[in-house]
Amino acid sequence: MNRLNDLHISLTQRKRPEDVAQMILEIIGNYLSYHEKSVLNRAAKGSLKRSFWGYTSMMQEFASAVGAEKLVKKTIEIFKLRNNGSIDYNNADHVEQFIKEVSPLIGKRVGGNNFLSDRLNKEQRKAEGLDISKRNYNKKWRLLKRLEHKLIRYGREVKKIEYQMIGKHGLSHELSLEEFSKDLNSACFIAYYNARCNLRSVFTNSSQERAFDEIAEMLFNRCAGQHKTSVFDVFSKRTNRTVPTSTNWWAIAHIYSSKEVLTHLTDEEKGRLLGRWTSILQQISGFLQEIWENNDFNRETMVVRKGDDSTTWNNTAGAWNKARDNWINLLYALGMEYVLDELCFGKVLRLMAADVVFWHHTTGGKLDANTKVWNKLPLPWEVFQRRARCTKKMVERYCRKAGLHPARSGWIAPRNHGVARFKPTPELVHGVSVSSPFLATVLKKHNYYSGKNVQVFFPEEN
Repeated sequence: MNRLNDLHISLTQRKRPEDVAQMILEIIGNYLSYHEKSVLNRAAKGSLKRSFWGYTSMMQEFASAVGAEKLVKKTIEIFKLRNNGSIDYNNADHVEQFIKEVSPLIGKRVGGNNFLSDRLNKEQRKAEGLDISKRNYNKKWRLLKRLEHKLIRYGREVKKIEYQMIGKHGLSHELSLEEFSKDLNSACFIAYYNARCNLRSVFTNSSQERAFDEIAEMLFNRCAGQHKTSVFDVFSKRTNRTVPTSTNWWAIAHIYSSKEVLTHLTDEEKGRLLGRWTSILQQISGFLQEIWENNDFNRETMVVRKGDDSTTWNNTAGAWNKARDNWINLLYALGMEYVLDELCFGKVLRLMAADVVFWHHTTGGKLDANTKVWNKLPLPWEVFQRRARCTKKMVERYCRKAGLHPARSGWIAPRNHGVARFKPTPELVHGVSVSSPFLATVLKKHNYYSGKNVQVFFPEEN
């Protein structure tokens, strides 16, 4: 059962599809047909477990936000409090509650962080019964102020990482082990497709690799077909028996909301997912507004300029577009596409690096037609705040002016996709493919392809 647990953990990681394919092969290999096993082996043979080097330069985890452990412990020390170990330093609610409990000890108002107007003077401290020196009071006051600011920064970092994960693979990271384990074939498809979705973007002037490849198709067909393998059989090592089990379409819908998947959900389940995605869209729109107002993006071209926080914007834009796609898919699945007549959110375009744009132009390319539609439609937060309307007719009109088919381009209807051919995961250095993982590590260390000054080191002469 530990192997299935490892597969579940991979949902929150960035493991290479090859390594996830190897895990799947070890779990259900005895239940695959010769053809299915050969398809899965196209990826599994490139796993680190089978590699001579057994090494990759690519990070296997998403970034993590640093909690408030250091400041909380310092606060406990300075205030001479008792640490009962009940505080989770990486839980924003716990840290917020800690601040609320400690602040009254020096008469500080939570959120009152103006050094000139929010501190207590000598008479006020006396009235509060604070028999401490001004220096001691200021020290504690500043510490609580820093803790509050840290909580704000931590919350923002958590939000950024959450949106990055949503932009990559939807809501698969929210699946509990219990839900994930209900059907083995469903779990294997979710885990492999999750790894494919998490692939990093490659520096190219063409489209990125599609996540749904021939291996994902084979695993999905096992979910849609009749040959089902029970978890009990696999982990009790019964190799000559298969039993009917029920595909967990609810779990699959968290990462892959195609028409075929949503057809198997009840209206109640579709409604729950629609409500979840609507809530996520609203949250993301507010964060997009914050990023937009703190930067000076060139909306006309969406080309990155010096000082632009392109990473945060692009990750959040990816989350918006992923949430929007799922939202539209669910509207059609529920027969509620009429909602788009009054409320049809537009896509959010990512910022493009200037060198990629230049490369695109030198090869005869032009400005992405989607940019023209983006320029004309209201911004997402304007629609959520009811400052502007965005309807299906508006989107259709601007798509046609830009030379785009409104439905096929994904602006007003679910997008169809083909099946990509599996390609080995490249070692990337800031999007540039490098042949060797060891060479990639050295190039990263010395800032190659990063846009920063390259650090060139020459060996010392004897």
